[in-house]
Amino acid sequence: MSSKRYPEEFKIEAVKQITERGYPVSEVSKRLDVTTHSLYAWVKKYGPDKDQHQAKADEQAELKRLRKELARVTEERDLLKKAAAYFARESD
Repeated sequence: MSSKRYPEEFKIEAVKQITERGYPVSEVSKRLDVTTHSLYAWVKKYGPDKDQHQAKADEQAELKRLRKELARVTEERDLLKKAAAYFARESD
């Protein structure tokens, strides 16, 4: 199944039909031969609440990065604890 690529102007115009002109997503979907899933994604990206959605996406990305960093630091800490215990036994 190949997915179509649509220009950004096309996406913005499709979103305007939904947000400004009040057409239902299902109707715009049928008329433009685009999936409703794509239209909802475009509304999030190009719609009136795009700044709010972008801020949430940025927060999600930052949270993911911080969790990954925490896992790495925790692993390093555990390794250093084991090394310290090993060398403490060796020095006795």
